[in-house]
Amino acid sequence: MRDTSSRLRILHVWNTAGVGSVIAKFMDRKYGTDSLVITRKAADPVGITTYGKTLASGPWLFSGRALMMARKFDIIHVHSLEGIVPWMKRIYMEKPVVLHYHGGEIRDRWEEKRKTWKQADFVAYATPDMGEGAPEGIDWAPNPVDTDIFRSDSSVRQEGTAVSIRYNMDDEAEGFAQRNGLKLSWIERKMVPHDEMPRLLQKSEYYLDFRRRLVDGKIVRCLGKAGLEALACGCKVADWTGELHEGLPPVHLPDAVAERWHGIYERILEE
Repeated sequence: MRDTSSRLRILHVWNTAGVGSVIAKFMDRKYGTDSLVITRKAADPVGITTYGKTLASGPWLFSGRALMMARKFDIIHVHSLEGIVPWMKRIYMEKPVVLHYHGGEIRDRWEEKRKTWKQADFVAYATPDMGEGAPEGIDWAPNPVDTDIFRSDSSVRQEGTAVSIRYNMDDEAEGFAQRNGLKLSWIERKMVPHDEMPRLLQKSEYYLDFRRRLVDGKIVRCLGKAGLEALACGCKVADWTGELHEGLPPVHLPDAVAERWHGIYERILEE
């Protein structure tokens, strides 16, 4: 049983899109919790783990280290790495384990993976499109943006410019730019350090969030993490339909996301 007089301790295992880092940072700041985010160094080539640790471990060693480290924490929050959930529950039956899905590992596969996600104490998905076919009781947990890092700077904005990340819809992005008289530049995401992204987004008037999955050729029908970060930087963001969005929606503000997760943690600890 957790000592309620001590700080709540949360271990984030894996750090898909840096979401764990943002949740942990703002929750620790807002609620005085003690969070640790761990991921493999090989899985973070651009430095997206701004809060937490990257471990120089192979897949098996990383999983073993995560299982050992979990003994010191009250909540285990697993991002995408679903295979570790049954092991966490087998070793730490009394500890709540959260399984937080972030993309293709669960999209359109809810029934197929029922035996895995049913073992978690709470299951969430990161983008609204992933909720199609999701069973009742599984919640959308909006992605947070670190607004300490991604913020608007109108002094460097260049009108008539657009940026995009290559995501199998290059022709559509080029066409949108041409129709709207925009000079389009491409960001090679795996080559750009995370701490340089705000500068690139702040300079652009538009961000084109056009993405198609390679696995099935379907268009991704939600704003991606980079699209949300672009909104926080003051860009006009064009989605997959060409519709424009401006301003980061309140549900993606980091304090709001931290508040939501803190409530979830407290609730599952009481169950």
